[in-house]
Amino acid sequence: MKNSRKAVTADLPQLAELFDQYRIFYHKSSDIPAAKTFLQERLDNKDSEIFVIDENGKLTGFVQLYPIFSSTRMQRYWLLNDLYVNENHRGKGFSKELIEEAKELCRTSKACGILLETGKGNDIGNQLYPSCGFELYDSVNFYEWTNS
Repeated sequence: MKNSRKAVTADLPQLAELFDQYRIFYHKSSDIPAAKTFLQERLDNKDSEIFVIDENGKLTGFVQLYPIFSSTRMQRYWLLNDLYVNENHRGKGFSKELIEEAKELCRTSKACGILLETGKGNDIGNQLYPSCGFELYDSVNFYEWTNS
Protein backbone atom coordinates (compact mmCIF):
# COMPACT_ATOMS: atom_id res chain seq x y z
CA MET A 1 0.00 0.00 0.00
CA LYS A 2 1.35 3.41 -0.98
CA ASN A 3 1.60 5.85 1.92
CA SER A 4 3.34 8.72 0.13
CA ARG A 5 1.76 11.71 -1.55
CA LYS A 6 2.47 15.32 -2.39
CA ALA A 7 2.17 17.71 0.56
CA VAL A 8 -0.69 20.21 0.65
CA THR A 9 -1.28 23.34 2.74
CA ALA A 10 -3.55 21.42 5.13
CA ASP A 11 -0.51 19.33 6.10
CA LEU A 12 1.36 22.33 7.52
CA PRO A 13 0.67 21.77 11.25
CA GLN A 14 1.94 18.17 11.19
CA LEU A 15 4.60 18.84 8.57
CA ALA A 16 6.04 21.70 10.63
CA GLU A 17 6.39 19.34 13.61
CA LEU A 18 8.21 16.76 11.47
CA PHE A 19 10.41 19.47 9.98
CA ASP A 20 11.22 20.66 13.50
CA GLN A 21 12.22 17.10 14.50
CA TYR A 22 14.45 16.98 11.40
CA ARG A 23 16.13 20.27 12.33
CA ILE A 24 16.67 19.10 15.91
CA PHE A 25 18.31 15.94 14.51
CA TYR A 26 20.79 18.31 12.82
CA HIS A 27 21.44 20.16 16.10
CA LYS A 28 19.25 23.21 15.46
CA SER A 29 17.00 24.76 18.07
CA SER A 30 13.33 23.86 18.03
CA ASP A 31 11.13 26.51 16.42
CA ILE A 32 7.83 25.13 15.14
CA PRO A 33 6.30 28.54 14.23
CA ALA A 34 9.35 29.38 12.08
CA ALA A 35 9.27 25.90 10.54
CA LYS A 36 5.62 26.39 9.62
CA THR A 37 6.35 29.80 8.07
CA PHE A 38 9.31 28.42 6.13
CA LEU A 39 7.31 25.50 4.74
CA GLN A 40 4.31 27.73 3.98
CA GLU A 41 6.59 29.97 1.90
CA ARG A 42 7.98 26.97 0.03
CA LEU A 43 4.49 25.74 -0.82
CA ASP A 44 3.11 29.19 -1.67
CA ASN A 45 6.08 30.15 -3.85
CA LYS A 46 6.27 26.69 -5.41
CA ASP A 47 10.04 26.75 -5.00
CA SER A 48 10.30 23.23 -3.60
CA GLU A 49 8.49 19.94 -3.92
CA ILE A 50 7.51 18.16 -0.71
CA PHE A 51 6.21 14.63 -0.41
CA VAL A 52 4.94 13.12 2.84
CA ILE A 53 4.25 9.74 4.34
CA ASP A 54 0.62 9.68 5.47
CA GLU A 55 -0.32 6.81 7.76
CA ASN A 56 -4.09 7.12 8.07
CA GLY A 57 -4.01 10.88 8.57
CA LYS A 58 -0.79 11.00 10.62
CA LEU A 59 2.29 12.35 8.84
CA THR A 60 5.38 10.36 9.77
CA GLY A 61 7.98 11.37 7.17
CA PHE A 62 8.81 13.76 4.36
CA VAL A 63 11.24 14.54 1.58
CA GLN A 64 11.86 18.04 0.21
CA LEU A 65 13.52 18.74 -3.13
CA TYR A 66 14.66 22.03 -4.63
CA PRO A 67 15.06 22.68 -8.36
CA ILE A 68 18.53 23.53 -9.60
CA PHE A 69 20.02 23.41 -13.09
CA SER A 70 22.97 21.81 -14.84
CA SER A 71 24.46 24.27 -17.32
CA THR A 72 26.58 21.64 -19.04
CA ARG A 73 23.58 19.36 -19.50
CA MET A 74 21.23 22.30 -20.04
CA GLN A 75 18.61 20.56 -17.91
CA ARG A 76 16.93 20.78 -14.54
CA TYR A 77 18.43 18.86 -11.65
CA TRP A 78 16.72 18.22 -8.31
CA LEU A 79 18.49 18.70 -5.01
CA LEU A 80 17.19 16.23 -2.46
CA ASN A 81 17.82 18.49 0.51
CA ASP A 82 15.71 16.97 3.29
CA LEU A 83 14.65 13.40 4.02
CA TYR A 84 13.23 12.46 7.40
CA VAL A 85 11.12 9.72 8.93
CA ASN A 86 10.07 9.96 12.58
CA GLU A 87 12.17 7.55 14.63
CA ASN A 88 9.08 5.63 15.79
CA HIS A 89 8.16 4.85 12.16
CA ARG A 90 11.52 3.79 10.75
CA GLY A 91 12.22 0.37 9.31
CA LYS A 92 8.96 0.27 7.33
CA GLY A 93 10.43 1.25 3.96
CA PHE A 94 9.14 4.83 4.11
CA SER A 95 12.50 6.40 3.21
CA LYS A 96 12.66 4.27 0.08
CA GLU A 97 9.07 5.19 -0.77
CA LEU A 98 9.91 8.89 -0.46
CA ILE A 99 12.99 8.41 -2.64
CA GLU A 100 10.79 6.74 -5.26
CA GLU A 101 8.55 9.84 -5.21
CA ALA A 102 11.67 11.94 -5.80
CA LYS A 103 12.71 9.74 -8.73
CA GLU A 104 9.23 9.99 -10.24
CA LEU A 105 9.38 13.79 -9.91
CA CYS A 106 12.71 13.67 -11.73
CA ARG A 107 11.24 11.60 -14.55
CA THR A 108 8.05 13.64 -14.94
CA SER A 109 9.89 16.97 -14.89
CA LYS A 110 12.40 15.66 -17.45
CA ALA A 111 15.27 16.48 -15.08
CA CYS A 112 18.67 14.90 -15.61
CA GLY A 113 19.03 13.60 -12.06
CA ILE A 114 18.90 14.06 -8.33
CA LEU A 115 21.78 15.29 -6.20
CA LEU A 116 22.10 14.89 -2.46
CA GLU A 117 24.69 15.08 0.25
CA THR A 118 24.90 13.33 3.57
CA GLY A 119 27.49 13.20 6.31
CA LYS A 120 30.22 10.59 6.19
CA GLY A 121 29.04 9.45 9.63
CA ASN A 122 25.40 8.98 8.55
CA ASP A 123 25.60 5.18 8.42
CA ILE A 124 21.90 4.71 7.67
CA GLY A 125 21.90 7.22 4.81
CA ASN A 126 25.16 5.89 3.42
CA GLN A 127 23.55 2.45 3.17
CA LEU A 128 20.14 3.71 2.04
CA TYR A 129 21.16 5.87 -0.92
CA PRO A 130 23.29 3.25 -2.75
CA SER A 131 20.54 0.67 -2.17
CA CYS A 132 18.19 3.07 -4.02
CA GLY A 133 20.50 3.42 -7.02
CA PHE A 134 22.48 6.53 -6.01
CA GLU A 135 26.19 6.48 -6.76
CA LEU A 136 28.84 8.08 -4.59
CA TYR A 137 30.36 10.87 -6.64
CA ASP A 138 33.83 11.29 -5.21
CA SER A 139 35.65 12.85 -8.16
CA VAL A 140 34.99 16.43 -7.06
CA ASN A 141 35.62 18.49 -3.97
CA PHE A 142 32.60 19.99 -2.30
CA TYR A 143 33.10 23.54 -0.97
CA GLU A 144 30.84 25.80 0.99
CA TRP A 145 30.86 29.51 1.74
CA THR A 146 28.48 30.80 4.37
CA ASN A 147 27.46 34.33 5.15
CA SER A 148 27.37 34.12 8.92
